[in-house]
Amino acid sequence: MNSLSSRLNSEQAPETQHQNRMSMQDPSSSSSPSKGTKRRRDEEDAAAAAAAAAAAAADDAETAAASESLEQSLTFSDTLVALRMMRAQFPRIDKVSIRPFVLRSQLYSSVLDRTQVDRELESLRRTNVLRIFKLNTGQDDHAIMFLDDYLNQIERVVKRMEEKNGHDLEVFEWFKIHVLDTRLEPNISHLDLCSLLSLGGKVKDNHISVLINGGVIIRQLIDPSMYWFAIPNVGSILKGLSQVT
Repeated sequence: MNSLSSRLNSEQAPETQHQNRMSMQDPSSSSSPSKGTKRRRDEEDAAAAAAAAAAAAADDAETAAASESLEQSLTFSDTLVALRMMRAQFPRIDKVSIRPFVLRSQLYSSVLDRTQVDRELESLRRTNVLRIFKLNTGQDDHAIMFLDDYLNQIERVVKRMEEKNGHDLEVFEWFKIHVLDTRLEPNISHLDLCSLLSLGGKVKDNHISVLINGGVIIRQLIDPSMYWFAIPNVGSILKGLSQVT
């Protein structure tokens, strides 16, 4: 019996040892998927963190751009606010029909930084918010008028000339559409004027005379082939306006 028992035990020993080795390997094999899952989660968390950081950086850049734009708008408004205030204070003069305008010299008195004024006026001129006119007063001064007021002033001229049975008044419409929208400078050559007006119709010499008589252009004395853009009826009130502060 003892020998039989010993033989059975010796036959079972390798199998038992194999099972023990398998049981020892099971924890390591079962932990592999767990480690892979954890690695994927770490990678996903890292990707999410990177995306959040990129989104935060984009928000910061957008906020900075908005702040810069707001700062520029606040600075830019100094000249525009002064113009609107002075426009509201424009004096009413009997028997003179003219829309409000502001002298550049008056604007310099209101906004002390002349460089800022010139820079902002140039921006407003280039965006067709206002027009700047050289005054024929013998002094180096300019009149500033909002474009809407200038167009309204031209309409008044046309209405007055219609009442006098004027001819070739269609040139004022050509002037507003094709000249004012294109030529932002304070002057224009005769050739350029005729070229732009021709976009509206066939230009005649009388059309140019109508514009001169209406007061929207003035021939330059030193160069008859050049014109200044002008404000109709402005000469009659310049003296009184220059005394208003």
